[in-house]
Amino acid sequence: MSVKVVKNFVNGSWVTSKSTRRQPVLNPATGEVLAEVPLSTKEDVDKAVQKAYEAFHEWRTTPPYTRARSMFKFKAKMEERFEELSRLVTLENGKTIDEARAEVRRAIENVELAAGIPTQIMGYNLEDVAQGIDETAIRQPLGVCASINPFNFPNMVPLWFLPVAVACGNTYITKPSPITPLSQELLYELLEECDIPDGVVNLIHGDEEVVNALIDHPLVRAVSFVGSSRVGKLVYERGAMAGKRVQAQGGAKNHMVVMPDANLPKTIATVMGSTYGCAGQRCLAGSVLITVGDIHKTVVEGVVEMSSKLRVGYGLNETTQMGPVITQQSLKRIQSFLERGQQEGAKLVLDGRYVKVADCPDGNFVGPSVFDNATPDMSIVKEEIFGPVLSVINVPDFESAIETLERSRYGNAASIFTQDGGYARDFKYRVRAGNIGVNIGVAAPVASFPFGGQKDSFFGDLHGQGPDAINFFTDRKVVIERWF
Repeated sequence: MSVKVVKNFVNGSWVTSKSTRRQPVLNPATGEVLAEVPLSTKEDVDKAVQKAYEAFHEWRTTPPYTRARSMFKFKAKMEERFEELSRLVTLENGKTIDEARAEVRRAIENVELAAGIPTQIMGYNLEDVAQGIDETAIRQPLGVCASINPFNFPNMVPLWFLPVAVACGNTYITKPSPITPLSQELLYELLEECDIPDGVVNLIHGDEEVVNALIDHPLVRAVSFVGSSRVGKLVYERGAMAGKRVQAQGGAKNHMVVMPDANLPKTIATVMGSTYGCAGQRCLAGSVLITVGDIHKTVVEGVVEMSSKLRVGYGLNETTQMGPVITQQSLKRIQSFLERGQQEGAKLVLDGRYVKVADCPDGNFVGPSVFDNATPDMSIVKEEIFGPVLSVINVPDFESAIETLERSRYGNAASIFTQDGGYARDFKYRVRAGNIGVNIGVAAPVASFPFGGQKDSFFGDLHGQGPDAINFFTDRKVVIERWF
């Protein structure tokens, strides 16, 4: 049987890429080929950018209320197709169906944020800044903007950017991960029904060639990126050299500190959700657990007991609690880290390498894994594994926990579990991480707050979501007036 080849969406039409290069889109749980995705060319990108540029003037002069209505329609269509969108995320990404539903719900929240754009892009003014002189600051859209997106949230992450950018009056190009392109294909089918003029929203599939073409194109004004820190830094540097605005969300090594006074049953359950949700493949996953004082043994035993009971399997099975990792390459990388951790002296108290899923023999499955006796110098603590692996470090006191956490080059998220308000305040005041959790394992901000990141977890000035997104996708122009 022939396999569907995914198309690009340019200027209101579905078009076949001119590229002869393609790669399969695989179901990570079964190994089934779902489709083929083209690795588009520089010429494909140029055509999309040119059409977006041509559409910009008409779209930016469209009243904000009209632009907002297109987002209301988009939200309604996502609600109508909610379950289909969720199942597609599970098929191409592997996460459990409940995790996929949560992702789609978060994506819809970002569309809701954009639907309120008329009040969010208002400027401000002051009369009589000098005698007879008034001053006004107004917001204006930038032009053509683009996003480069990861595999781990194929529905949600692109919608951190597109709805706000488009509602602000920009035209847009989305480049999904070639590993998970199908969610965006369906979302663009819905956008096609939302009375958005041709050329305003465009979809280009591809790999590094498309990324570089978008960054280098002189008509692209701003680039949003989510992925690894290594690539994020390259995107930021290359985009800045080309004079573009860039927001690049990088990798993470999120630490969770458990104080002696923490509610241990609830804390252990929360740590489990943070570490093993989405098979550890999210940038807010907790991957290093710092136990303070003599609670260490109790915490480790509790985590191992609960972790060993997690049901690993196909995400479309409603009883599955953890799905596969995304590719065979990811599986091998995680397995190599489990070997390295042992070689470095950590104790592997729960080994997920031997997990088997009977009805999915070709899936990329690895079970929950726990290292005890880890230290900050080990690779399993320093490097992003991006899988269901938890490394546990024991320290004597709160100050030692802060010092250990601060040694990490990443600063995406950090959490503390305590009933002491003083420790909690000190933690959120001092720790250099963009998203802080207090008795929260996944410190994920809602759409109206910025998605933070510090140190090597973020390159740029303005983050995704919330007021930062409005500022990123608009420029402020100051008008100073005097009339004689």
